[in-house]
Amino acid sequence: MKAIIPLAGFGTRLRPQTYTKPKPLVNVAGKPVLGHILDKLLDLEVEEIIFIVGYLGEQIENYVEAHYQFSARYVEQKEMLGQAHAIFLARDFLPGRVLIIFVDTIFETDLSHLDEVDADGVIYVKEVEDPRRFGVAVVEEGRITHLIEKPTSMENNLAVIGLYYIKDMPWLMEAIDQLMERGITADGEYYLVDALQLMINDGARLIAQSVEVWKDCGKPETVLETNRYLLTHGHGNAEQITAQDSLIIPPVHIDPTARIIHSIVGPYVTIAPRCEVLNSVIRDSIIDEGAHIADTMLEQSLIGKEALVKGRYQKLNVGDSSSVDLGR
Repeated sequence: MKAIIPLAGFGTRLRPQTYTKPKPLVNVAGKPVLGHILDKLLDLEVEEIIFIVGYLGEQIENYVEAHYQFSARYVEQKEMLGQAHAIFLARDFLPGRVLIIFVDTIFETDLSHLDEVDADGVIYVKEVEDPRRFGVAVVEEGRITHLIEKPTSMENNLAVIGLYYIKDMPWLMEAIDQLMERGITADGEYYLVDALQLMINDGARLIAQSVEVWKDCGKPETVLETNRYLLTHGHGNAEQITAQDSLIIPPVHIDPTARIIHSIVGPYVTIAPRCEVLNSVIRDSIIDEGAHIADTMLEQSLIGKEALVKGRYQKLNVGDSSSVDLGR
């Protein structure tokens, strides 16, 4: 089995964090979002991972090569024409079974039984209260009959989370080719669910599999929510942290190279390598590598790499290499 991970988007909803780094490298609970996803594949027999890269794609390659030993291939998407178009770019490298994973998705589910799937594919879903901002799957008699992007009604609430298993990838590629030939788009982009619907129309038996947990990493507020979840479920390290005249309130993930002095940190705080926190109170926030926080209080904040923040209580979203001095 191979895996394909499309991650060529600009991550505009996460700016300013994504002006200088691609969205998959945003730090959550001690490592980039992409790292949490790749960890899910470590125990699977994955022959190769194909990354569809774009904006700042060399950073993706550098991260993967430095931290993982997967056989990897990188394909550039030069035009942002949608999910299906991104996957179609890898058509020459995907002959059979494929796991498709979108990087907005942190999930909890068992992928060890894919070899036993008695269907043409699996679309992973999660029940949601309001399905209108998601793609949803309509299931009848054990199989998916329709995929609807951003439905207008509340009738079907199985949201498609961005995780797919396809047994016959050439069949999906044929459907994507047909999709593009017919010009079936939404807002000028080719969507994967539309190609999968063409497969269903052509007789493919796709089934829905519910996941236990689905956390989004596409917006500042959902990144912080995901950070809270991961810290609460095994990604904290408060017991390993020594801080000078400071109080650490779990769960937190603080890199050993960070300096915490005369401060209160936590709960739900991630602090990356080489950060310095002086005379401050920080909770429910993510502080990226090399940032300097002094004489302030932060809550529900994202602070970029090498940023400087000083003074007064604030809720901030500060990009890399910025300087914020709020006085006293």
